[in-house]
Amino acid sequence: MSDWIGDTFTSEVGWNHLERLVDIGNRMTGSPGEREAMEATRDALERVGARNARIDSFEIQGWERGDSAVYAADTTQDCIALPRSPAGTASGELVDLGYGLPEDFDRDLSGKVVVVSTTVPDHYDRFIHRREKYYYAVEAGAAAFVFANHVPGQLPPTGSVGTADAPIGDIPAVGVSKEVGARLRRRFDGDEVTVDVTCEAPAAESGNVHAELGPDTDEEVLVTSHLDAHDIAEGAMDNGAGTAMVVEVARALAAREDELDTRVRFVCFGAEEVGLVGSEYEAERLGDDRANVKAIVNNDGVVAGRTLKLTTHGFDELEAAAETVAERFDHDVSTLPEQLPHSDHWPFVAHGVPAYMVGSEKEGRGRGWGHTHADTIEKLESRTLREQAILLTELTVELADADREIPHADPADIAAALEAEDQAEGMRVTGDWPSRPRGSHS
Repeated sequence: MSDWIGDTFTSEVGWNHLERLVDIGNRMTGSPGEREAMEATRDALERVGARNARIDSFEIQGWERGDSAVYAADTTQDCIALPRSPAGTASGELVDLGYGLPEDFDRDLSGKVVVVSTTVPDHYDRFIHRREKYYYAVEAGAAAFVFANHVPGQLPPTGSVGTADAPIGDIPAVGVSKEVGARLRRRFDGDEVTVDVTCEAPAAESGNVHAELGPDTDEEVLVTSHLDAHDIAEGAMDNGAGTAMVVEVARALAAREDELDTRVRFVCFGAEEVGLVGSEYEAERLGDDRANVKAIVNNDGVVAGRTLKLTTHGFDELEAAAETVAERFDHDVSTLPEQLPHSDHWPFVAHGVPAYMVGSEKEGRGRGWGHTHADTIEKLESRTLREQAILLTELTVELADADREIPHADPADIAAALEAEDQAEGMRVTGDWPSRPRGSHS
């Protein structure tokens, strides 16, 4: 009965797939590398025994990085364009907005070039996403946006400034390292600087990889990840490890298929890094059939630390299922009841579908090595992938149990939770949900 545990703890399948993904190189949304990752993942799921492995393709607005720079006095400062930035050149007075908290933008920034940090103060109630800071800058009239890393090591950060509805941003946007950000603030705060971004935005194609195990039921549990990664790095933590986890869990579940009371569908989304486009596409494709999704286990940030962190979005039964597995294995698992609207579970949670965002506990606030050149495989351990795969396999079986009832939520209650956690205003600013036109905040 427990042979699957030993098999999983000695399996090389997941780690081999992670190596396969990072060795592709550029897996940017819409790139040939993303397509190669789709095909490799489809084939891996088929090899481990999942059925009907396939790719569901869709069109997207592509984005291709060119050369960019910040010109200050007689210097050229290194930077990288943020994906979905428009091409263009903008000059203006450099204004240091520190952390870039909402109140920091409560001024006229017309024609200014603003620089903000990638993090927030430790005492601040919530993390403020990059896109929220960007759109505060847009609405305040800024001419350009400079996103300065708080992690040392000459690591300019990347990350999209577009959305599914507005894929190309309003003003040029670049990421700079902590060191370049400090230099700009020290030497050029109040001086005129120029941000120059070159990029292309051709039509492109992405896709979602699907496969399944278990009985042919209408009800289903989704085990998900995203395939794409930013073009500047291997994307090992974000999110090669998540997709490797899906493959490893599929391998383990194939040996336990007769224990599944509910179909388990594996979905590895494309185009996550440019605004959750692949998961939005799947959520809309399902339409009313979202009611048949019993639960989602979305892997994004696993393996980066040894202890699993499951954000449960206020679904009590998800917390109970996680605690059941933790007790069964006498293994630490942390659960958080908050809303986390920045990965592929969210287009489903917004409709009331129960979902975990599965990451891992790690030191520090923010992405750490993520979204930089430093997101590389040697920072991860195969032992951690195997341990977490055992827990997540058991969790999936627990969720698929016919006796485990997991009620859906009223979307209005999800919206209320966002309000209570002071996250709703930021989502309105970015044009996300809860609905309110961008620009209507005070």
